[in-house]
Amino acid sequence: MNPSYLIAAIFAMAGVTFITRAIPALIPKKLLDTPWLHRLNESLPLSVMILLVLTSLSYQDLSARTNLSSPDLHLLLAQIGALILVLVIYHISRQLLISMIVGIVSINGLLWLLPSLLA
Repeated sequence: MNPSYLIAAIFAMAGVTFITRAIPALIPKKLLDTPWLHRLNESLPLSVMILLVLTSLSYQDLSARTNLSSPDLHLLLAQIGALILVLVIYHISRQLLISMIVGIVSINGLLWLLPSLLA
């Protein structure tokens, strides 16, 4: 990569960031108060979080011939189990920090337990 390409990429990223930050200030208030925009504003964070979680699951290398002792299958099962546990704990407690701690502990615990349980 030559330096001119990197400089152009940095300016392009800065321009896109500036435009996305400036658009709400430039759009008339009348257009910003539409009901569909309010619904989009309410549902967008959840949609983004669901996409981030689904893309972080490691199911890329799994095939139909994967056996139960595969490390990839153990990782996927541990991630799904930890995700379900985090959702349950957050639904019960409504505490984000507790849910994060439970998620970290549960994924490590499941990664430690699954090979012995599935062997």
